[in-house]
Formats: sequence, C-alpha cells, structure tokens
Amino acid sequence: MTVAAEGSPPLRMTRARRNALLQSEPVQGLALISPTFIYALILLVLPILVVIAHSFWTQHYLTIDRTFTLENYRIALTEPIYRDLLWRSLYISLTVSLLTVLLAYPIAYFISFHGGRHKSLWLFLITIPFWTSYLLRVMSWKVILGYNGVLNSGLMGLGIIDEPSTALLYNSSAVIITLTHAWAAFAILPIFVSLEKVDRTLVEAATDLGDGPLRSFLRVTLPLSAPGVISAALIVMIPTVGDYVTPKLVGGKDGVMIANAIQAQFGKASNWPLGAALSVTTMLIVTLMAGATVLIIRALRRLAR
Repeated sequence: MTVAAEGSPPLRMTRARRNALLQSEPVQGLALISPTFIYALILLVLPILVVIAHSFWTQHYLTIDRTFTLENYRIALTEPIYRDLLWRSLYISLTVSLLTVLLAYPIAYFISFHGGRHKSLWLFLITIPFWTSYLLRVMSWKVILGYNGVLNSGLMGLGIIDEPSTALLYNSSAVIITLTHAWAAFAILPIFVSLEKVDRTLVEAATDLGDGPLRSFLRVTLPLSAPGVISAALIVMIPTVGDYVTPKLVGGKDGVMIANAIQAQFGKASNWPLGAALSVTTMLIVTLMAGATVLIIRALRRLAR
C-alpha cells in the first residue's frame, strides 16, 4: 500500500504531462503532416539530389575531350562494318522506293481514271490498314513470313514446298517486303493527286491524233504525273534509310541497317560522337541521293518528250 501510494502521484503526473504534450501546438502541427505530403516532398527533393550528385561526379571523375577532330567521320566512312551497313541501307531504301512506286502507280491510275464517283471510297479503303499501329503491321508481317507462318502454311498446302522455308524471314528481303507494304499508301496518295491534275482533254487529243493507249500514256499521262512520282519516291526513300523498328523485328543479322548501328552507339556503346557522325554522314548521303533521283527523273521526263 505504501509503495502504491508513493508511486501513484508520479503516474498521474506522467499522464498529465503526456496529455499536455499532445495538446501542444508543435505536436498537433506534426500530426497534420500526412504520408502523401512526405512522399511528395521526397519526389521533389530526390531529383534535385540526383542532379547535384551527377554534376559533382561529372566535374570530378569525368574528363570531356573537347579537341576538334574528324576521326569519327573517318571511321564512319572507312570502317567496313559501317560502310557495308550504309550501302545496305541505301540499297534497301532504293529498292523499296522503286517497288512502292511500281505498285502504287497502277492503283492510283485506276482510282483516278476509272474510280468514277467511288474515288473517295477507294481512298478510304486504302487508308484503313494505316489506322493501326506501325508496330502492329510489322509484327503481322513477322507472323506471315515466319517459319510456321501464313505464307509457309499456304505454300505447303498447295504442295509447292515440302517443309517450311527459313528464307522468308530475318533477311533483307523481309525488310523490303515489310517496308513496301508499310509505305504503300504514302506513295499512292501523291501519285493520285498528280494524276487528278492531268487534263483529260490532252489524253483525248493524243488519241484523236492516232496514239494508242500505251503511247498516249507514255507521252502524256506519265510525263504530266512525274511530279507525283518524284514526291512518292522521295517520301518513301528518305524515311526508310533511317528505319530502325523494321530491321530490328524482321531483319535479323542479315537485315541490320545503319539506324540500328546508330542506336547502338547512342545506347550500349555510349559513343555519342561516333553515333552523331554516322547520323550526319547518312543524312548528307541521303540528301545527295535524293537530289540525284530528282535529276534523273527530270532527265527521263525530257527524253520522254
């Protein structure tokens, strides 16, 4: 009893002090801080700390060589691996441009001269496949050209081949087929617009003067639609040189293009100067190639006259 009586007052004092402490303004202010506020504060402060640490590490542990040099351009132009990739990219791009224009011109011609009042419907049907993602269209060609894909299954069903062929996928041919389909609409539309501007009375006049359908097409329709052909060729050729996704998914080791090498330099290799040199070199070569294409087509147009 004596111990309890002697110990009771300190217990009552401890509770009183605790209640007074909890009711104090500083403690109540801390209670208002929610976990969300703490998380937001961390997210705000953490990037600042990361930037400060990166700046400190860069200044004290990295040495940036700012010496002007053309060594990276020499490597880009003379190293066999980059030179071969660049020529392969140009070959694939030119082939895709040629095939796309050859496939797009008859379609555009049919719509323009024989579409009648259904021209808008035909153009609508052409653009429907392009409502889907570019990546999905590339993946669909991967399924079509695969070892157990649609094309191999169809050829086996027709008895043309006895076993699935491995030559349809993971090579430059697969890249060309996929890119030709992917850019078909971008070639059809400018050619169609150019054909729509052809004066039909000129075609009738050529026919009245004794030209047959083929001769009137070569002497009247084709030269007048040459601007659309040039536009279609350039629209297809320039982007396909730097295509990265298609070679990555359906090209394999035999379908790698220069864009994949540039991505590797900016990514895993962390050699940004060489990657920039490869990019600039590719851009300049494509510019020269586009200019040469325009001059060649204009020369052919003059010869056709």
